[in-house]
Amino acid sequence: MATADKMTPSESISDTSPSTESGEWIHDDPLAHRRLRGGEFWREVPAFEEVTQEEFHDYKWQMKNSLYGERRLMELMDGLAPPEFIEDAKKGFALAPMAVRVTPYLFSLINWDDPWTDPIRTQFIPIASRLSEDHPMLTLDSLHEQSDAPVDGLTHRYSDKALFLPLDTCPVYCRFCTRSYAIGIDTDTVEKVKLRVNPKRWEEAFEYIENCPQLEDIVISGGDAYNLAFKHIETIGMRLLEMPNIRRLRFATKGLAVMPMKILSDRRWLDAMTRVVDQGRQMHKQVVIHTHFNHPNEITEISLRALDTLFERGILVRNQSVLQRGVNDDPETMALLVKRLGEVNVHPYYVYQHDMVQGVEDLRTSVHTNGEIEKYVRGVTAGFNTPTFVVDAPGGGGKRAVHSYEHYNRETGISVYTAPSVKPGEHFLYFDPLHSLDDDIREAWKDEDKKEQMIADALDAAGAN
Repeated sequence: MATADKMTPSESISDTSPSTESGEWIHDDPLAHRRLRGGEFWREVPAFEEVTQEEFHDYKWQMKNSLYGERRLMELMDGLAPPEFIEDAKKGFALAPMAVRVTPYLFSLINWDDPWTDPIRTQFIPIASRLSEDHPMLTLDSLHEQSDAPVDGLTHRYSDKALFLPLDTCPVYCRFCTRSYAIGIDTDTVEKVKLRVNPKRWEEAFEYIENCPQLEDIVISGGDAYNLAFKHIETIGMRLLEMPNIRRLRFATKGLAVMPMKILSDRRWLDAMTRVVDQGRQMHKQVVIHTHFNHPNEITEISLRALDTLFERGILVRNQSVLQRGVNDDPETMALLVKRLGEVNVHPYYVYQHDMVQGVEDLRTSVHTNGEIEKYVRGVTAGFNTPTFVVDAPGGGGKRAVHSYEHYNRETGISVYTAPSVKPGEHFLYFDPLHSLDDDIREAWKDEDKKEQMIADALDAAGAN
């Protein structure tokens, strides 16, 4: 049976099973979570060595100098990264389902002495040598968001909650994006669904929400709320708060992790968000920000200043991480991330099992790995500051606690979940990545008859038939 994700020796990723030594940083360096990277670290990148602190901390400079596409990234990596890495990345760009876009801030946080294993590079810049064979059950829209969309850009799956997608752009593009079917420009491998900024389309979503009295909770995502103009933040927020049925709003943004200086230098956007939050509070309704830190290295002194600013304004921030192989798939890294989030007043909310999207199989881990990390992290800090580790059940089952499967066969890598309050009577299957399975099982997944039999056996074991 497969007991852990397989990796090549060159990847040097630690075993995910906790041991008596895995808590070393907690015992020997219990204050590691308080030490954040500061100083003018961006000057270590030759292209940014003359950039002043005033420029680097300006969101407009970050946006203007964002590294969009292959050519610009190649220019900046030339002389900074090894030539063989640059060639590896060039090949990776052609195979990626997501366009590549990285802020100067993120680019500067990468360890260019070892870009192959750097956790920030791993999330944003694809390299061909690390890509893995896709599992045959992967899709571009594994969560069936489009199937559960009554109008364009609005997914209504849970009875009282809906996901509103007002735009399809982000300040950066994550390789692992669950919406690679829509986010960013078309790539060599994917023609995107279009969800551009369009108030007329928004009004169709608002009308649907108003006519569903059971809806109480709206997530405003995309794309990324960071890329909404300040007037749109206020328009969307106030329009939703006016609806008697709406009790909670969540503005979702990766921005705090990839361009925290926007909070410090875009006063109009910050003030608009504050007005929506304050209006919600006056109406006894909750308005919060959900963000997306995945690794402790993403939290810097600039992050702290931005998050302190939000905290001073009474804006609650929650975090949703994605478990990723080679990024945060070991207990120590995840524990440090959770502790560091608490240090900067961000509530660790979820750690997601990586969704089954195509083209990023190298980043997925097994459900077993997720469960083992959850066991270790629980107890590192207070329970209210400990994230819930979940699988967003493929096919639209919604979030399921990782341990709550009806059946899990670690040999075939199939776990089966149910969602009685979301889609009663249905069963939802998650498939561990091929690289976590033994060779004979990997071969079996290539055989149509064996594939169908493994799935049928899993469903039988879960009581589905």
